[in-house]
Parts: sequence; C-alpha cells; structure tokens
Amino acid sequence: MKLNIPFRQLFIAIAAAGVFTACDDAESNLSRLDPNFPQQASSANNNKNDDKVNPLLSQLQFPKVRGGSSEVISHSTSALGLNYSIEWDHTLRAQRWTCFYFNASNSVQKWNRSNWKNTTWGGDPFQLDPDVPANEQPPVKGEFSGSYYPGGGYNSYYNRGHICASQDRVCSKEANEQTFYMTNMMPQVYAFNGGIWEQMEIAVRDRWNKSNFRDVLYVVKGGTIDKPNQILDHTKSGFIVPRYFFMALLCKNGNSYKAMGFWVEHLNEDHSKDALSQYVVSIDYLEELTGIDFFCNLPDDIEKEVEGASKLQILKDWNL
Repeated sequence: MKLNIPFRQLFIAIAAAGVFTACDDAESNLSRLDPNFPQQASSANNNKNDDKVNPLLSQLQFPKVRGGSSEVISHSTSALGLNYSIEWDHTLRAQRWTCFYFNASNSVQKWNRSNWKNTTWGGDPFQLDPDVPANEQPPVKGEFSGSYYPGGGYNSYYNRGHICASQDRVCSKEANEQTFYMTNMMPQVYAFNGGIWEQMEIAVRDRWNKSNFRDVLYVVKGGTIDKPNQILDHTKSGFIVPRYFFMALLCKNGNSYKAMGFWVEHLNEDHSKDALSQYVVSIDYLEELTGIDFFCNLPDDIEKEVEGASKLQILKDWNL
C-alpha cells in the first residue's frame, strides 16, 4: 500500500506551523510548545538533559538521553505539535523507550482506529518510520508473526506490540497513523500484549488521564534491550524480544507531582485479571532495574521526593 506521509521531523513541522521561533531562552520556547511545561530556571537540577541542540529534551517526559549509538527521534503533527518521541539505538536496532504526555488537547477523540478498515488498503497502517534507516527496522509484515515465544508452540507467535498505544493517540488521524511506525513496535506474545500490558494501558488512559486527576500525565514506556539477562529471545532476523516491559508515570496537578512505575515480565500467560498493584514499583527501583534515569528534568528536590516514594504511598496516591 502507498501512504501519503508528510515529513515528520519535529522542528520542521513546528517551524512550518509558525510555532517555534529562534530564541535564546529555551524554556520560553518550551512553554509555547507545551503550556504545562513548568518554569524551572531557579531550581537546582544536576542531572537534566543537555538541551542546547534539541530544546525538546528539557520537557518532563524525557528520560536522560543515553547518547552514543542512540538518537532521539520525535514525531509531530501540524495540529497537535509533539506526538511522541523515542530513543532509537542504531546498533541494537531497537528503541530504548518511548515518551509522550497526555493533556486536555491531545486526550480528545477525533479519530477511531476502526476507520482504517475504510481505507484503500483496508487495515491498520503499519509502516516503516521515515526517520530511521529501513535496514534497522523490523519488516512491516512477517517478522514478528514468523517468530515464536520460546517453547510456546505454533500459536505463540509475536504481535506487533505498540509502545505508544494506538488508542492513546486518537486526537487525529495523523497522530494515530504515526503510532503504527515499526520503531514504535516491540515483539509481544498475544497473551501479554492483549492481557496485562493492555490492562496497564487502559488504566493509564482511562483511570489516571482525567482532568480532576492531572494537568499533565507524562508517560515513558518500553522493553528491556540493554542487559543480556533481560533479553528473552530474538526474532528470526535478530530483533530483540524483551524479557521485561516497563512504564514510568509522572502526574503533574497544579504544583504537586506524583510518580509510579510498572515492571512486568513478558510471559506467554494470561495475567489480565491480576491486580495492577502487584506490578507497582518506585521510579528509583525502576531506574535500578532498567538503567534509565527517568524524569531527570525535574528539579532535584522534587525528583528525589516523587521517585523515592514508598510502594504504600504510591498505592495511596494513585488509588490502587
């Protein structure tokens, strides 16, 4: 199928829309891009991202950027602005994380995923990411479905598991389409993808993404790709199958913040009825497990408080 896909680079899209203008003050630019971005100029922050090249890296959803063989890729739309970002490792041929946020403007539904059935190709628009070399991405068809969970048998083939969920971006057709890039997919067996992972996504989208709960809900999601003991397997062409998946959530409501992590093993078992509370971890512990420094752009005092919260406090704060 042939899709008419506009160039996705964030700065060009924003410049074309006339939103991003040259300015020495990076935070004032960020305020225009995200009106909920807090002004932090006077707050101590010793581990924040270097935003000199890319001012977006100061937004709160971004973890500490790894660098080296990794590159941050951001996708945007003319109407929405920033849609989501990934850290793509060119050597490992995998994303380390996807980050995005929910607010009032991007939480509305103006597109239904079932509408893709009415297109000329008659289905979801899975496609290669135009901003990542094609030879680093899994083929659109046959790669995951032709690979199998270890010991799982013929019916244990992998799904193209969204990291930024399709249903999280139904504010426009274009935003939804971008979630079908293969860089936003990781191999997930159906019992996991349609089970506990989906239940976590529903809770994030429908339980915590509410106007009385948040001004902004920042989300980081991914699967483990860096540590050998956290890699389950590889697909038939050598793409990583994570042994664990994670979510890191930061809720900003007024001047208050709270954070929570999920850590879940990638099992070929149905755990959709499990209480989500059993997968809750602090952000501090999630950082130990993954080696990723989440929410590094928070002022140090706020970061220490919210990332070090006890599980008991997290369950109370997030109504679990």
